[in-house]
Amino acid sequence: MSENRTTAVDAPEEGATTAKKSFQLPHIYIILLGFIGLASLATYLVPGGSYERVDGPDGRTTIDPGSFQFIDANPIGFTDFMVAIPQGLMSAGEVVFFTLMIGGVFMVLRATGLIELAVDKLTRRFASRSLVMIALLMMTFSVIATLIGTQELSLVYVPVILPLIIALRYDSVVAAAVALCATTAGFSAGVLNPINTGLGQQLSGLPLYSGWALRATVLVAILSTAIFFVVRYARKVQRDPALSLLAGDAYEASKREEFQHALTEQTPAATTRQKLASIATLGFLALLVFGVLQQGWFMLEMAGLFILMGAVVGLIAGLSGTEICDAFNKGFREVLVGALIAGVARGVAVVLENGQILDTIVHGLGNLVGGLPVVLAAVGMFFAQLMFNFIVPSGSGQALVTMPIMAPLSDVLDVTRQTAVLAYQLGDGFGNILFPTSGYFMATLALAGVPWQKWIRFFFPLFLAWVSIALAFLIFAQVTGWS
Repeated sequence: MSENRTTAVDAPEEGATTAKKSFQLPHIYIILLGFIGLASLATYLVPGGSYERVDGPDGRTTIDPGSFQFIDANPIGFTDFMVAIPQGLMSAGEVVFFTLMIGGVFMVLRATGLIELAVDKLTRRFASRSLVMIALLMMTFSVIATLIGTQELSLVYVPVILPLIIALRYDSVVAAAVALCATTAGFSAGVLNPINTGLGQQLSGLPLYSGWALRATVLVAILSTAIFFVVRYARKVQRDPALSLLAGDAYEASKREEFQHALTEQTPAATTRQKLASIATLGFLALLVFGVLQQGWFMLEMAGLFILMGAVVGLIAGLSGTEICDAFNKGFREVLVGALIAGVARGVAVVLENGQILDTIVHGLGNLVGGLPVVLAAVGMFFAQLMFNFIVPSGSGQALVTMPIMAPLSDVLDVTRQTAVLAYQLGDGFGNILFPTSGYFMATLALAGVPWQKWIRFFFPLFLAWVSIALAFLIFAQVTGWS
């Protein structure tokens, strides 16, 4: 569950020389540090700017779109650059801590034997229809995301489904794709999503959840495309493991050895304590669902619940206090790199905020869209939102910063505000599992044990297909005056 290992990305293939080695992307730390460096350089080239902050819906702080003014520049100095990563880690503290707790509680469940028992049972049940299972999982995850707007639940899904996916002779890319692509499809379409659709429509002065029928059609289109891509790749890997993007990866091989015994070995029957621990686990998961849906729980509350879950389930299953603590520590080590990546990625936004150029970038994107021909205005809004997502990979955060500008701008450009909200939803959502500045996304990849570089090789063709679908719907909305 960690990138802290030698992989096909990090080392040359056997027998290859440096001269013959094909180009390979550098380590994700180097990529992110390069982005932080470019952001720091931008603070010397982009003039400072600021919008006035005002109260928005539900007490949230948003911007006054008519208040932009240039201010004195605040270029990032050596000390500011030096502390950008520590500040990013502090700013992304919830994601970092949540990732660690996910790794810890999963390792406790492994220590109890519950994971192996569940994998054995499910593998035998779905051995002959595993591709159907993949499609059903993706539909379920997407529906949840489109109703409650929590892409971050991918962090919960991946550890649960990863052993099953591996046991069914797929690879970790499939597990990551099932969770990430499904939740992103649901979140981006946002049929009844309060985080992006609801907030975006509130900021734009639209009736809450109006236009749901077209967004449901968007969901069907992008989810069907995602299922096609994931199932096609999964079938290829199952038929020939050498075609896996993780072929030759030592960590992936160790997971295969650990989980793929399920169809060939007889797993011992569950003990009474394990049965009771299973019931307790299901109870905690039910409490998690209730908390997210009814109490508005997010990462902090879920992380606390996972600590309690690991301790209680471990004790019921017969683990000693020391064994539970050791399992948590082992889990922390497994996901440490992914947790750190989430904080390092946040350093890019920290630099732009401290350099006082974030608002200038938003102002510039608005002007750029305003200069496009009317027929391309909605398309321009989509790409503007997609670019801004690199800096602020947060649905609500992006809405609060960009929609107060894009909504009135759409009136000038003869684009309906409903179309402007859809452009924001799709531009924000797709980028969340593309850009390495998205903390929850990078943490999810780490939980799955999939390097970002490998993920891009899998996801980018699907991303291009999604962009094509998004542009088709936005042009349709523009031409028909959808409202």
